[in-house]
Amino acid sequence: MAVLAVQAIRRMRGGAQSQLMLGADGKLWVVKFQNNPQHRRVLANEFIATRLAAAAGVTVPACDVVEVTEWLVKNTLDMTVELPRGVRERYSPGLQFGSQFVGGLMPGQVVDYLPDPQLDEVRNLREFAGMLVIDKWTGNCNGRQAVFERRPRERRYRATFIDQGFCFNAGEWNFPDSPLRGVYQRNRVYEMVTGWESFEPWLGRVETMSPGTLWSIAEQVPPEWYGGDMSELERLMEQLLQRRGRVRELIASFRDSNREPFPMWNKVTKVMVPRQFAEAGGAGKFVM
Repeated sequence: MAVLAVQAIRRMRGGAQSQLMLGADGKLWVVKFQNNPQHRRVLANEFIATRLAAAAGVTVPACDVVEVTEWLVKNTLDMTVELPRGVRERYSPGLQFGSQFVGGLMPGQVVDYLPDPQLDEVRNLREFAGMLVIDKWTGNCNGRQAVFERRPRERRYRATFIDQGFCFNAGEWNFPDSPLRGVYQRNRVYEMVTGWESFEPWLGRVETMSPGTLWSIAEQVPPEWYGGDMSELERLMEQLLQRRGRVRELIASFRDSNREPFPMWNKVTKVMVPRQFAEAGGAGKFVM
């Protein structure tokens, strides 16, 4: 059952021109509308990719279907969307995508940028590797976005990964993979990666995720978000199931790119030993 929106609060930044809205459940929701300037399918993308990330154990906002009534649209100022060529129109009422606002009604401090010293101290910094697994799996064609929340009386921030609308190549629902797509703009978040073990447990969860998990998520997507063509949604899910076995290949392509994101990957210490030991062992050095 959808969450009912009862009040529009303000327009949010971003290309989708989302609205921050209060739900009847007493929570704040960032709502993306069907007639957003990006594509109607970005609502389905947000729902599916966010739910998949949550199933893999990555920190993402709770998401749900939000119902916005025609009365609320007509009786609220600034409930219009700017479309190409200067066209403006009212947001379409009906079922929209909602992501819970990070920080909620009583936020501490939420920012989208941290200087390096504070970034290094983020509580769940390792999860950037986990989100990379999701982004490569789902073919995110946009840069990875995250916000950092510090609640009252807390010293360290926690990252929450937002904006999955450009997974599955936005409205195209295909996977033109590229090494630098779906990655965070700063290499610093990946400096702790030392090998495949740094991507666990998220990589293992994706590779073994059951088809039932994917289909149960897909079944909750309103048909109007993808034009009502169930065969298209089924094809997308089948592609995702097949791509579970390609995630390592896609991460390795990023690893081997000229961006060099993982400086500590498989770093080893080489220790030189005295000649007599080397001759006895038949090698010039031991690798520790």
